Amino acid sequence: MATPPIATLETQARKADHLRICLDEDVQFHRKTNGLEAYRFTHCCLPELDRDQIDLHTDFLGKRLGAPLLISSMTGGTEQARVINTRLATLAQKYKLAMGVGSQRVAIENPELTPTFAMRSVAPDILLFANLGAVQLNYNYGIDHCQRVIDALEADALILHLNPLQECVQTGGDTNFKGLLNKIETLCAKLSTPVIAKEVGNGISAEMAQKLINTGITAIDVAGAGGTSWARVESERAKDPKQRRLGNTFADWGIPTAECITTIRAIAPTVPLIASGGLRNGLEAAKTIALGADIAGLAWPFLQAASESEAALQELAEALIAEFTTVLFCTGKANLMGLRDGNTLQRLV
Repeated sequence: MATPPIATLETQARKADHLRICLDEDVQFHRKTNGLEAYRFTHCCLPELDRDQIDLHTDFLGKRLGAPLLISSMTGGTEQARVINTRLATLAQKYKLAMGVGSQRVAIENPELTPTFAMRSVAPDILLFANLGAVQLNYNYGIDHCQRVIDALEADALILHLNPLQECVQTGGDTNFKGLLNKIETLCAKLSTPVIAKEVGNGISAEMAQKLINTGITAIDVAGAGGTSWARVESERAKDPKQRRLGNTFADWGIPTAECITTIRAIAPTVPLIASGGLRNGLEAAKTIALGADIAGLAWPFLQAASESEAALQELAEALIAEFTTVLFCTGKANLMGLRDGNTLQRLV
């Protein structure tokens, strides 16, 4: 087998570093939270419900989900990543959850790495998202590359992730973001597959959401501040003192997840909306649905469990579903639509 090109080896090394750092180091936001602590549900002391009949099913981008949960984009490109993705996909199939994979750029550079991402054989029925960095459209990537990653996964949608801060901190990062809105508009017009715009943990403002919607983006994943700080991750990797300092300076930069959801919903009432960014349990996920999101994405909790064992991953899924169900039961709501009635979630003063 031929030796992979230098670019592929560098990308693989970066992906391995990202996994190691996210699992072993403290790279969470330290001062900024996801903002969900500012809200509480109104408790119902007499639900008049049978808890066993509460319905968590929902539809998103044309597929039926067993619960409004997305296993957010994390990894691929290494053997450890293949094991993790296989476990995640197996879980998603069992519980009918949505799933995204990490950036597939490394598989474009070296197609032999595609099996570390391609999980359709493991999860034939799930809502599955391919993934590329939007900035790559300024670095010789085009519609054909996007179609290749979609086809490789038999994906239902393509995530274009937006990560300007991460690229600034990453040594040798791709920082030419000029003209991307026009290129995204062209991509959306020519692809038959839905395109999702996703930040990587610093949030999407209402103003930017509107610009993205105007390009033809089908859905938005807010990926707000409050969870994993990719500035901190890249700071951990940096060999250059300047880059290390830059990551530490901007480690708590971004728009909290709750703020992203409420401000985007105010200007775009119907756009399919994914809430992610620092969600750690089913209670927080339920709050995002009450605020207006359609589904809630979690990454770090799933990564931690998947790296441990299949049993730990199943325990996490059961806990998330139980927490979500308990929210509905203890607010007197039989299904997810009830969470959005305007009286269920209160903002604390």
